[in-house]
Amino acid sequence: MEIRKMTINDYDEVYKLWMSSKNMGFNDVDDSREGIEKYLRRNPDTSFVAFADGELAGVILGGHDGRRGFIHHACVREKFRRQGIGTKLVDTCMDALKKEGISKVALLVFKYNETGNDFWEAMGFTVREDLNYRNLALRELVRIDT
Repeated sequence: MEIRKMTINDYDEVYKLWMSSKNMGFNDVDDSREGIEKYLRRNPDTSFVAFADGELAGVILGGHDGRRGFIHHACVREKFRRQGIGTKLVDTCMDALKKEGISKVALLVFKYNETGNDFWEAMGFTVREDLNYRNLALRELVRIDT
């Protein structure tokens, strides 16, 4: 297995992986090639891809605002799950965020995504019961749920 920083050249394969992964959410703007390119330019050292047997096995988008880290769209191709690839991607991303001076990381998982929630719980990410997640779209977004 090889893990390296994600570049925009990985986008097409990463997008295919995302679309084949169940119970994840995307939109047509932020997750477009242009949206991901913008994200990677802002966070050039904290997003990673993993390859196994010559194919893309997993991805994690990690970034920060200078204060808090955030993980987006982390997933491992189903046939490569339970081989430590997800754990290695998370560890690599956490190390990169620590190097950037980040001390706390958050992420979102749909409540009905049992596989995702089980994984993040095993990784030590706890559920916050003391807050509400809120958002406001500043432009029209087409939601893409897998």
